[in-house]
Amino acid sequence: MSSSSERILKDALALPPQERAALLERLLSSFQSAPDPNLEELWIREAEERLDAYDRGKLKAVPVEEVFDRIKQRRAK
Repeated sequence: MSSSSERILKDALALPPQERAALLERLLSSFQSAPDPNLEELWIREAEERLDAYDRGKLKAVPVEEVFDRIKQRRAK
């Protein structure tokens, strides 16, 4: 890796988990072909349905730190 790539990696690793995840998503999407034009609408609908379920008490929230801890535990196995 070039020195600029190393510097970018170092900066990226210093980001909070949510920002690293968003960055990773954007990087991975740069390798994909053009997205389905309906995909964004589907994700918006999914997010709205989940928010409605949360507001009605049908869905509980989990702190992002807990989610990442679970992932780390599964990887350690």
